[in-house]
Amino acid sequence: MDARPTGFSRVTAPHSDPVVRLRDFTRSFGDNTIISGLDLDIAPGEFVTLLGRSGSGKTTLLRTLAGLDPTPGQDVIVPDSRAVVFQDARLLPWKKVWRNVALGLRQGDVRQRAEDALREVGLGHRLDAWPLTLSGGEAQRVALARALVREPSLLLLDEPFAALDALTRLRMHELVLSLWTRHRPAVMMVTHDVDEAIALADRVVLLDQGRIVLQERIDAPRGERGQVARALRSRLLGALGGQVSGGPSPAEVIALHAGGLA
Repeated sequence: MDARPTGFSRVTAPHSDPVVRLRDFTRSFGDNTIISGLDLDIAPGEFVTLLGRSGSGKTTLLRTLAGLDPTPGQDVIVPDSRAVVFQDARLLPWKKVWRNVALGLRQGDVRQRAEDALREVGLGHRLDAWPLTLSGGEAQRVALARALVREPSLLLLDEPFAALDALTRLRMHELVLSLWTRHRPAVMMVTHDVDEAIALADRVVLLDQGRIVLQERIDAPRGERGQVARALRSRLLGALGGQVSGGPSPAEVIALHAGGLA
């Protein structure tokens, strides 16, 4: 029998064709192998968080999924429609906010599409602002709008909240979940925060020395994960070599995400 507590399930192959598919993927730089024999599927609309210590291969995997590194001769499938949000919002300071969102758009009413995306992230009042006048949280909202205005099949988030204060970070969690619920891209988010990973994901994947060493699917609704989070947090921190005790309890952290988002 499966001894997992209620709220978890075994990770199985998706019922529909995955939007991301890697088989026996390997990435080496000279004699240094960063990723070795990695298999990964991400289903349409699935929210996956990726954990791992520094040097585990997270950035290399994200760059592969983003199409930034070539993969000749490898069994790698990623959608053409994808967008990336980095830890740094990477806005062009000489372009107004709406022009940053519209960057690269060619079809339809470009300004209207940018304005609609900015209103969706709560920045309809900052359309003509200059990026240097934005707070850190506002800048990341602009980066999210710039990504989602393209309606990507795959949204890649590279520690997008790491530089934000705790309260802004929690508000950004709610915003990301709201946008994901509305647009339903597949999401791969890299994070070092175990509680963040548990709070947001359908599935948590832990990478170590270029291999997936642990993955757990979380069936409990977001905002109701206090009971399942403690056991998963302990396993993940143990695998990461961290301490389990100390800091706010998972229930306290995850309770802040309540709000009915699925």
